Amino acid sequence: MAHYGYRTGIFLGLAIAGIGALMFYPAAAESEEADSLTFGAALRHRHMRLGVLAIFLYVGAEVAIGSFLINYISLPHIGNMTVATAAVYVSLYWGGAMLGRFAGAALLTKANPRTVLGGCAVAASLLLLAGMFSHGYVAVLAVVAIGLFNSVMFPNIFTLGIGGMGVLTGKASSLQIMAIVGGAIVPLLQGVLADRIGVQLSFVLPLLCYAFVAYYGYRGSRLDGVESAAGAARPQFIPH
Repeated sequence: MAHYGYRTGIFLGLAIAGIGALMFYPAAAESEEADSLTFGAALRHRHMRLGVLAIFLYVGAEVAIGSFLINYISLPHIGNMTVATAAVYVSLYWGGAMLGRFAGAALLTKANPRTVLGGCAVAASLLLLAGMFSHGYVAVLAVVAIGLFNSVMFPNIFTLGIGGMGVLTGKASSLQIMAIVGGAIVPLLQGVLADRIGVQLSFVLPLLCYAFVAYYGYRGSRLDGVESAAGAARPQFIPH
């Protein structure tokens, strides 16, 4: 298998998963009432199951893009840059996530969280399409700009996933934290694709991940599939 940046992504994803495991461990010391409940009970709720998958795919897509960005930008028909120069754009990608976090926090004081989540996922999908089928600086800037839209996804998915869970909230939270292991798995799968169809077209995998996140925002996060979008809770910005 070729030496693509996904190896770095795997290590980064495993580190994220390790942090998630540490956050999950204290949840074992819950009340007796919560201890009597199972993770299976939490997963019986459709919006919860889909929320776990949405976090898995979102974190996986975010880490995969960051891992392959240097290889992508260095391509002759994309940025044709040295590794050192391409690394600057990787910093912009992650920096955009921080900038988007502040903008997203302000936006979510007025906008519906489901609409914001779905809209950001659609925007990320469109930017990935531009990156896959264009070249030059248009392709470079399109993929780097995805960082701006990543920042609001985790807190929105997390909050929507635990919505209405009651005494199962602790179990639901733990499951969603564990789902960040997607940051270790999706980059590996994209590496397999990159070996076969090339780095640029391998971005179809994070594209599919964002497509599911968009579905979750607009439809899958509704409680029991029927809750009105107007009833969504406002998410808190949870670091990840």
